[in-house]
Amino acid sequence: MSVTDAVLYDHPGPRAKIRNRILTVVLGIAMLAVLYWIYTKFDDKNQWAGPLWKPFLEGETWTSYILPGLWGTVSAAAVAMVLSLVFGVIFAVGRLSDHWWLSIPAGAVVEFFRAVPLLLMMFFIFFGIPFLTEEPMPPFWAVVISLTLYNGSVLAEAFRAGIKSVPTGQSEAGYAIGMRKNLVMREILIPQAARAMLPVIVSQLVVLVKDTALGYIIGYTELLQDGVNTLGANFGNTVAAAIVAAIIYIVLNASLTFFAGYLERRTRRTGRAPRSPKTAPVTTGTVADGAATI
Repeated sequence: MSVTDAVLYDHPGPRAKIRNRILTVVLGIAMLAVLYWIYTKFDDKNQWAGPLWKPFLEGETWTSYILPGLWGTVSAAAVAMVLSLVFGVIFAVGRLSDHWWLSIPAGAVVEFFRAVPLLLMMFFIFFGIPFLTEEPMPPFWAVVISLTLYNGSVLAEAFRAGIKSVPTGQSEAGYAIGMRKNLVMREILIPQAARAMLPVIVSQLVVLVKDTALGYIIGYTELLQDGVNTLGANFGNTVAAAIVAAIIYIVLNASLTFFAGYLERRTRRTGRAPRSPKTAPVTTGTVADGAATI
């Protein structure tokens, strides 16, 4: 254990360990009691009845409702993730620019889209843009653009904080060997900032996946619309459909978190400095004429 760990964390003694075990048991029992209470309340309303859950054992339910909705969620989230990351990097670099005519507009854009509620933005893009283009706005792109503008603005602030957290010596070393600022940003600062801010980035991407559910407001076919509303209306099992959809969201976001953890471990291994080669031991000897050499 390092000195820093010893300062930041004091290992519990025998009394503290006993107290922690007791609190763990008490909280576990309380959680089980809450779950049992929820179960009994649902049971009183016959929400665990077999006919309500039987549709989920039929393939047609999945192919007609759940899987099409899941595809809508995944496709919109995937496109919005890529665009949000690009948006975040571009506007983070723009806010850090030395030119005021670039940093001020970039900051205004980021602050504006961070302040506007996502649902309001989605409404404006879906209903307002057609007044300008005189063409109907596809629900898919209304959802994707809204998610990109909002989450991209949040990611821009995350990237900016990550770039500023990189020690100044890193950029100074790049300037010392003749690199220009854009090359220092691209080759030195952004890769390190991305690794440092990976937990924040993953958290925001998880939020993005969940926010795709707002698309049902404008008629976009996604998991909440098809897998809960439409399915529940057809089979009268809205609560059961919501539970199944929640489990799917949990699995989806857990998979994203697991992949991000794998990516972080992989980049950490590849980012390590190579082990220095072993040097040959220094020996002493004599030359033919009797002069000592080292």
